[in-house]
Amino acid sequence: MSRAYTDSSSVARAYDNWTNDALLERLWGEHIHLGHYGDPPGSRDFRQAKHDFVHQLARWSGLDQLPAGSRVLDVGCGIGGSSRILADAYGFELLGISISPAQIARAQSLTPAPLNQHCRFAVMDALDLELADQSFDAVWSVEACPHMADKQRYADELLRVLKPTGRLAVADWNRRDPGQGELSALESWVMRQLLDNWAHPEFASIESLQAHLQGSTHAGGIAIETGDWSAATLPSWIDSIVEGARRPAAVLSLGLRGVGLGLREVPTLLLMHWAFATGLMRFGVFRGKKPG
Repeated sequence: MSRAYTDSSSVARAYDNWTNDALLERLWGEHIHLGHYGDPPGSRDFRQAKHDFVHQLARWSGLDQLPAGSRVLDVGCGIGGSSRILADAYGFELLGISISPAQIARAQSLTPAPLNQHCRFAVMDALDLELADQSFDAVWSVEACPHMADKQRYADELLRVLKPTGRLAVADWNRRDPGQGELSALESWVMRQLLDNWAHPEFASIESLQAHLQGSTHAGGIAIETGDWSAATLPSWIDSIVEGARRPAAVLSLGLRGVGLGLREVPTLLLMHWAFATGLMRFGVFRGKKPG
């Protein structure tokens, strides 16, 4: 079945299938984002690196400075791993949203009492958030933008629901900016594989997403700072494949189908590693505090 992007429903279908297959969760745990391996990167457990990433982004963005009880929106929450960490470690009131009903159902089932009183989940389109203006103290979004066909609307929605003095924390898979050189024939082919295999319409560059955020009609004069965490997150791609050898039971428990599902993802994971290692892709992080 093709996973090329056609519209938002194709993203929902892809994540419904990944969630229902259960392979990624069994291999990677509750987080499907990349991990942070330190600066400079060092040897680290794959799942621990994913956990560390959440705290690293919370510190870098200033979310860790918010008081307990702050309302935080997690846009593109997956099966809720980051949301649960933010709620549990920092005492935040979390709402995680995803366009995938299967992800939200799984996120709810993985969230134990009493944490589920402070960490809730809902099916929602990030390009049309069913939420009031200026209703969150912080907005958090990790690796969601590549699935958004309208990058400006994505930026607008993040900032629309952010309160004055609220914090923004975004992490994204970003392409090299076109102003830094056109793609070669090989790079163009790789880019097409990265887009079509994982339901991405297009990748923003760090520069263009920064401009979308700062240029939003809801920005209120926010200054967006950026960083490049490509080196710190790069080991994730190979580690995500090696997990199959470290945890063979996770694959074999699904039978031959599980083996087939795992093998299907390997070429794209290797291409992602190559793209991030060569600078075709970059791991961008974005932070800002909305003026009061």
